[in-house]
Amino acid sequence: MTRRILIAECKQEISSFNPVLSHYHDFRISVGTALFAHHVGIQSEIAGALAIFSQHPDLELVPAYGAQANTSGGTLAAASFRRIADEFLAAVRAAGPVDGVYFSLHGAMAAEQEEDPEGYLLTETRKILGEQVPIVASFDLHGIITDRILQQCDAITLYHTYPHVDFFQTGERSAWLLLRILNEGVRPVTVRVPIPALVRGDELITETGLFGRMIRATQMLETSPGGLSAGMFIGNPFTDLPELCSNVIVCTDDEPERAAAAAVAIAHDFWSVREQLQARLTPLRDAVQQALAVVDGTVVLVDAADATSSGASGDSNAILRELLAQGYRRSVLAPLVDPPAVRAAFAAGVGGQVQLMVGGALDPRFEPLPMTATVRMLSDGRFRNESDGAYWQSGETAVVEAGQVTLLFTSRPVSLYDRSLFLAHGQDPAAFGAVIVKSPHCQYRFYAAWAARMINIDAPGSTSANLPTLGHQRCQRPIFPLDPAVVFEPEPRFFQRW
Repeated sequence: MTRRILIAECKQEISSFNPVLSHYHDFRISVGTALFAHHVGIQSEIAGALAIFSQHPDLELVPAYGAQANTSGGTLAAASFRRIADEFLAAVRAAGPVDGVYFSLHGAMAAEQEEDPEGYLLTETRKILGEQVPIVASFDLHGIITDRILQQCDAITLYHTYPHVDFFQTGERSAWLLLRILNEGVRPVTVRVPIPALVRGDELITETGLFGRMIRATQMLETSPGGLSAGMFIGNPFTDLPELCSNVIVCTDDEPERAAAAAVAIAHDFWSVREQLQARLTPLRDAVQQALAVVDGTVVLVDAADATSSGASGDSNAILRELLAQGYRRSVLAPLVDPPAVRAAFAAGVGGQVQLMVGGALDPRFEPLPMTATVRMLSDGRFRNESDGAYWQSGETAVVEAGQVTLLFTSRPVSLYDRSLFLAHGQDPAAFGAVIVKSPHCQYRFYAAWAARMINIDAPGSTSANLPTLGHQRCQRPIFPLDPAVVFEPEPRFFQRW
């Protein structure tokens, strides 16, 4: 008997503190067979799920719809979410009767009039497909998990790595879990233990940091007899929503007490080291003074406060401004989202000179910096990234030189958690005295393996790791580190659909 599995995705991470709204045109939209075609040959969740499902000739795989943001950004405009949601749900309806569902989601999405887009899509999918069809969804560990999501899913999976390198494996785990529900009759019980903490720092690197200890505990649970899925959401502290916090998730085969005890133990472990899970930041002025002292090799200036992959606008010139103010004389490589600068560069052409106001094109907290530059390269901004092999789109892109400073201007935000934007435009970060990296963490091989020094800077921006400075208004309070003397008393929440 052939069984039909519906597959869809909807993924974006936003920063509530980014003043620039996201829109429909910021997404790659794939309908029907184009969804599967996009994932061929890349290391994505859907590719991993397809690798498992394709081993079962009795399955008919039904591609429905994909909406994947080009990168993180600001809150999604209401009309754009409405269009995405309507298209997503229309594709679900068009699929007809199915026996199971796999959704690739993120968890840190938010729209102007819908604070839980993933929960909304799952709820409406249930209305279309019915209560008996099993749904498994995968999430980024930076997602904001909600009770509504867990009420609609039979089970969920989430990444086990940060920086994220297990997209494909998460899809595989999701597919196996759905097949176990369909074939073995397992009865998933999911326990959620919320923790009133927001964290952001080097100790979250799962391979080397303290957070890895908790992740390894969840992996042992997931692979143990009776275990189905387990992991931790640390949330995206820049997505200011009512259910923003850290969470332990444990899913077992009809063993609620075991799941709860394990989740509570991991939550206590996490809480006990919460102070150590915070970022250690260097004030901007001091960071540049440290850079001035490095005369050989490359200094990586980490500007996590303007990380486009975390939802920032990408147009901060704060570090560049301070480098120039302190007379830094070695070569500098700096990326900025700056559509006016790109237009000026294209108008001048390669070799032309341009008068620019650099930075602050999108976020008014950054004052534009006047510079005279020579255009060195122009491109359409389409390139393949080195993380998973997918194509990224930075829009029209320009490389200009202003004295010892090389500026890489993009028309639209693109993820900077690897070197792809630089390398695709002829710029080797290792060839510069200083490179500004707008990402809190990158894979070790990208920068840390060879940099003379890496400095995590306390700069202004909508994704600053200095969390108390952001101005949260909507998340639950009290919460660490925004409030003093926060008390944690575990309260497991149970979810099952059978």
